[in-house]
Amino acid sequence: MGASPTLISSVQRAFRLLEAASAHENGAPAKQLARETGLPLGTAYHLLRTLVHDGYLRKLDDGGFVLGDRLQSLHTDGRGQTLLTRVRPVLSALRDELSSAAYLTFYKDGEIRVSEVVDGPRAPRVDLWVGFEDAGHATALGKAVLRELDDDSRRDYLSRHTLNDLTPHTVTTAVELVRRLENTPLAPAVTDLEEYALGTVCVAVPVYSGGTVGSLGVSMPRNRLDRIDEVRERLLPTAHRVTRSLSLTM
Repeated sequence: MGASPTLISSVQRAFRLLEAASAHENGAPAKQLARETGLPLGTAYHLLRTLVHDGYLRKLDDGGFVLGDRLQSLHTDGRGQTLLTRVRPVLSALRDELSSAAYLTFYKDGEIRVSEVVDGPRAPRVDLWVGFEDAGHATALGKAVLRELDDDSRRDYLSRHTLNDLTPHTVTTAVELVRRLENTPLAPAVTDLEEYALGTVCVAVPVYSGGTVGSLGVSMPRNRLDRIDEVRERLLPTAHRVTRSLSLTM
């Protein structure tokens, strides 16, 4: 028989108070919550005060307690984790089929953010030596998002980001970047041909989670450049699967 796990009673009590508060749509006072949870009133007061301070509960003007905004943010973040869990097997299959690291990004709060990377010993990820938020113009993943944005959103993004010269192949002017986005021969796929890191090429296509645009892409060594058309043809149906999975779980 293994030893019993060490449990922190104060944490258990706090969760019991949260559960009790959630059962009262219009809130419940401390005395009622203490009674429902079987806690001494003094203990309940201390825990309620802490939960209010940290945003997990909110105290109403009439003295009642209701769930706070912090729990809503946890629910939202947790939902995002759940969505990623559902698409991760698709990314893993893509990695295994193409022997390339697979990436998923979304455009959130005006930034292009990496949400998931699935790599492995035979498919190492690119060393993100420059923060991705500062390199959207130089990556296939970033350019796939920028290509899908409307003109105003794209101009807003470009006005807030310096197009840094990361390699000799990086496009560093907004006019030229937009021209290339609008005339990419592999549309809707876009490429990064050693624009972010020398020796590495990437291909990416757009995906959507509801109304949020993102991108799905893979990276590979430059010596596999001749496989770009093949990679594009594999990325497109995978992107449709990811978009469909995200939409069905909205």
